[in-house]
Amino acid sequence: MSDLISIEECENFPIEKIWDLYRHYVSGSQVDLIASFGFGRDVSNYAEGCYIYTKNGDKVLDFTGGIGVLNHGHNHPRIVEIRRKFQEQQRMEVHKNFFSPYVAALSHNLAQLLPGDLDVSYFPNSGSEAVEGAVKMAYKYHGGKRQYILHADISFHGKLMGAASLTGSPELHFHFPGISGARKFEFGNIDSVRDVVAELRQSTGGSDVYAIILEPMSASSLRECSAEFLLSLRELCTAEDIVLIFDEVYTGWAKTGSLFYFMRHDGLLPDIVTYAKSFGGGKSSISGYTARTPIFKKAYDNLHDATLHSTTYYGFGEECATAIEAINVVVEENFVERAQNIHEKLRDGLHSLQNKYPDLIEEVRGTGALHGLILKPNRAGEILGNLTKTLPSNFFKDDQLMNKIVTAAVIYELYQSHKVMTYYGSNREIPLIAAPSLIAEDSDVDWFLDALDQSLSLGFVKLTGKFIKSKVLGP
Repeated sequence: MSDLISIEECENFPIEKIWDLYRHYVSGSQVDLIASFGFGRDVSNYAEGCYIYTKNGDKVLDFTGGIGVLNHGHNHPRIVEIRRKFQEQQRMEVHKNFFSPYVAALSHNLAQLLPGDLDVSYFPNSGSEAVEGAVKMAYKYHGGKRQYILHADISFHGKLMGAASLTGSPELHFHFPGISGARKFEFGNIDSVRDVVAELRQSTGGSDVYAIILEPMSASSLRECSAEFLLSLRELCTAEDIVLIFDEVYTGWAKTGSLFYFMRHDGLLPDIVTYAKSFGGGKSSISGYTARTPIFKKAYDNLHDATLHSTTYYGFGEECATAIEAINVVVEENFVERAQNIHEKLRDGLHSLQNKYPDLIEEVRGTGALHGLILKPNRAGEILGNLTKTLPSNFFKDDQLMNKIVTAAVIYELYQSHKVMTYYGSNREIPLIAAPSLIAEDSDVDWFLDALDQSLSLGFVKLTGKFIKSKVLGP
């Protein structure tokens, strides 16, 4: 087995070697897509706080926040330390014949932080798994006697086959078989929800909808549901005995300026809430969903059904210990207040740039440490003819081509010229998203805003031209 690669060898790979291995053993298309941006051509050496340090000596401001994973930043010292102690003390990881003190403590802590009787938790590995576990509980709550589940037309709930069937985002453009009975409603439109619920009746006149799943804030489009909509939705679900599931996989753990987005509205309580990403402190692959006690008891709390939902890694020791510490950091280091402070500075700065570049910026959206811009790609259309042979073919499969190109060009310039890393949302619109870790300082936000100002000052035609040129010269 002399051809096996060691850790020491792979950590010294140049980018060309990594590209080659990706093309052979991972995905050549990923190389073509990610290498279109400057960060796809560098190799990270280490990461700390809000920064990534590359092997060529660059210091990169990571303003993606790990796409929701890094509210704590890279390698938060308390998270690193708790994992080190767990390993050094050789604590037991997982065994179904022993009760886990980590599962017990983590579930308790969640019940203390979440409102109402959101008290019973499960801990799978990914956001998609949390969504599917929540949907499964809702279906079981009704004993399989209801057949429909509703989701929003711009929803993103994951990429597993079940979660994907509840996803309305065009990012998932291929139709896979999935959960039967999935129906759409218009995001934020309570009349749309009422119309679909009224349509889906059983012969007895009772509702045939077992669950409604919703992102109270859509992280991929930066659109928010109003308090009026959310409270009316809760009222409707209560009246029809429909299980209301809030997906806060991205927006949980203080990202939007409240511990969970829904908690900013007094009296608003889902039946189940899902979460993931920063739940693991940026170091552990763990997700969760927490149900109201009556929902859990009716669905699973009997000897016959006690193990009807379980996973191999449920209660994985180090993952749960990490999540316990991650939550404690969120509370003790005032992440909610930090997100609110970032919100003030980021919102004001982006609106100032919108006033400065009204022909380039259509709209500023967001809350907390999750903001972004909707750009106007109008003048860049004159160079569209140069793109056909230079951009990945998947760019041409939707009607947001110019939005993607222009937004990608700004992202490229931010990284290439200013060492600031951002990303864009792949929903109905293509927002350029700024979502820093919650440990970000004012100076980090200033760095981003100044870099964005300098980038936009070039204009879209020049920005797009630079992006195309880099693609022609790409890997």
